Amino acid sequence: MKALGKILGLFFLGLLLIIVALGFALTHLFDPNDYKDEIRQLARDKANLELTLNGDIGWSLFPWLGLELTDATLASASTPDQPFADLRLLGLSVRVLPLLRKEVQMSDIRIDGLNLNLQRDEKGHGNWEDVGRPAPSATASTETSGKAPADGASTTEPSSTSSAQPIKLDIDSLIVNSARIDYHDAQKGQQFSAESIQLTTGAIREGASIPLKLSAFFGTNQPVMRARSELQGELRFDRALKRYQLEDAKLSGEISGEPFNGQTLNFTVQGQLLVDLAAQIAEWNSLKLSANQLRALGELKVRDLDKTAKLAGGLSIAPLNLRQFLQGIGQQLPPMRDDKTLSQFEMVTRLSGSPTSLTLEELQLKLDDSSFTGQIAVSDFAKQALRVQLQGDSLDLDRYLPAKTEEAETARKAEVKESVADAGANGSTKLPKAPTQQAWSTAAVLPIEQLRTLDLQVTLNLDQLSVEQQVISKFKLKAKSRSGLLSLEEMRGNLGKGNFDAKATVDVRPAVPLLSIEKNLSRIPVEPFLKSEQQPSPVKGLLDMQANLTTNGNSQKAWIDGLNGTASFALNDGVLVDANLEQQLCRGIATLNRKVLTSEARGKDTPFETLQGNLTFRNGVASNPDLQALIPGLKVNGQGDLDLRVLGLDYRVGIVIQGDQHPMPDPACQVNERYVGIEWPVRCRGPLELGAKACRLDQDGLGKIAARLAGSKLTEKLEEKLGDKVSPELKDALKGLFNR
Repeated sequence: MKALGKILGLFFLGLLLIIVALGFALTHLFDPNDYKDEIRQLARDKANLELTLNGDIGWSLFPWLGLELTDATLASASTPDQPFADLRLLGLSVRVLPLLRKEVQMSDIRIDGLNLNLQRDEKGHGNWEDVGRPAPSATASTETSGKAPADGASTTEPSSTSSAQPIKLDIDSLIVNSARIDYHDAQKGQQFSAESIQLTTGAIREGASIPLKLSAFFGTNQPVMRARSELQGELRFDRALKRYQLEDAKLSGEISGEPFNGQTLNFTVQGQLLVDLAAQIAEWNSLKLSANQLRALGELKVRDLDKTAKLAGGLSIAPLNLRQFLQGIGQQLPPMRDDKTLSQFEMVTRLSGSPTSLTLEELQLKLDDSSFTGQIAVSDFAKQALRVQLQGDSLDLDRYLPAKTEEAETARKAEVKESVADAGANGSTKLPKAPTQQAWSTAAVLPIEQLRTLDLQVTLNLDQLSVEQQVISKFKLKAKSRSGLLSLEEMRGNLGKGNFDAKATVDVRPAVPLLSIEKNLSRIPVEPFLKSEQQPSPVKGLLDMQANLTTNGNSQKAWIDGLNGTASFALNDGVLVDANLEQQLCRGIATLNRKVLTSEARGKDTPFETLQGNLTFRNGVASNPDLQALIPGLKVNGQGDLDLRVLGLDYRVGIVIQGDQHPMPDPACQVNERYVGIEWPVRCRGPLELGAKACRLDQDGLGKIAARLAGSKLTEKLEEKLGDKVSPELKDALKGLFNR
């Protein structure tokens, strides 16, 4: 037995020496570089690939099956003069004996200087797409052979059964140095590049953690952007279970370019990633995100990967100064009245979505001093279809409105200031001049191009809304926009003890936008809307109003210049501020009585019970033919115009006076029988800010009244002297004469 064992040992030793000698002979006596032409032809026939080997092929056979390629290029055989890849060095080696056990044991795989140049032409065809297809000559020979496969013969190679054991991988490491990818789409004009790609891994073994590090620089031309990124983590995979994990993943880097207007976004994303193809799910757990000042936590889960993928998860953004964050990434905010807005922002929400949509559900949002709950969704990314449903506690809209400009205001303020100075007290000065300065801005208001593509549905409910320093409670808004037609379906709320309801449309489909509005106001206080920092409100009261108006254009001036429609109004329980009409009329009566007022005015204001009428708007001028007012001791009728273009008024008013009704009336202002039913003429002209202070007794009309009263008194004297001796015809003639 010893001899047999010795003989067998010598036999296997000799066999091993023969194999080693054969491997030595093959690797030293056989040069694969002599077969480059055959290798290129094989690549053409089997893969429709044009392979150019400019460098030498290095190889080893045993115990490592090694291969080393240098200076190689790849192109489609259809376009051999347009390589889509070139390689400076590829080196790899595999242990021979483990291959017999379906085990791949490799040393380091090294790839240096790989360049991929992928291009699509104007017809959308990529220069790599023909690779892997049978060569045209091979296809033609098959078609012209005229021989069909024998009955029962398979035309395809047998595939491995699902129960076959997958090849076991064992690779010491993978190293990729200085790789580059360029992609150009001539049809769309798009370019993308990834350069200085560096990839290193630890030992690659199934079921074990594989250290991974990848870094690269990226660039695009639409828009122009540059990015640097680095990915680190522990890769783990199980091919039998179709399960792949990237543990302790960390992606970091920075982005700059056109969207950031010279600024840079530094970002870091961390978490645990899982893709389970057996369950068709993907997860990102323990998500941590930072982008400049922004910090966020969350989790994401995608299911039905083989169908229409569905997203679910959650996201929480820690409090941050949103204004600083946006400015830090080059986003210029429009001027606002309060430059401290957007300083506080935080959000918590659940996420759901699909490849075409995203919904923020159970949203809790805080912005400055406001809190909101509800839902925000993009129902279609391609159409930018936005859906908003929010409930909020309070919102001070004034803080976010555009800063007021001085355009068209400086000259007009000077004009109003001059008119106020000339108005005097109690109408003792001359009639103010009609205003002439334009009161409205010509700056564009609506983002026309954005509105034409906007797909929006919004519902907003607020406990309290502040706008133009007015506090609106129980505010509700419902609006939608589609294909350039914006509809305000509902806007209502309470203001003081009153309420309002409005509907409107904005049509930006024509070259010149068209606007229409319907308003219903009930007992709305007018004073807050008419006062300013420089001038108090000229009138107080509670307004009831119904209006139906249309206009066109895209600026305040255009809207006012094109304003047309109708309205009716009633102002109740009001006061004409700093304008004592009764005192002015008393002065007129005293003049007719040839007396002098002996007392000062008891008050600067004129209270009234109601002020009402109808308005017809034509190109920014509101005509009011039926003004009526009930003032204690006075009854007022009038007609005139409100020129909204310059915010001016021009009215002719008739006042029937009952006289001073106070317990101790001024003797000079006592009304006798002659003044009963007389309509006293008043002219009101000037800036709207003056209100009733722009009103003066019409001196010409007052003279006519005096003449008429004098004629009436003369007629009375004649009747007393002559009695029945004066014929009725003569009496009528005298009355007509004095009336004229």
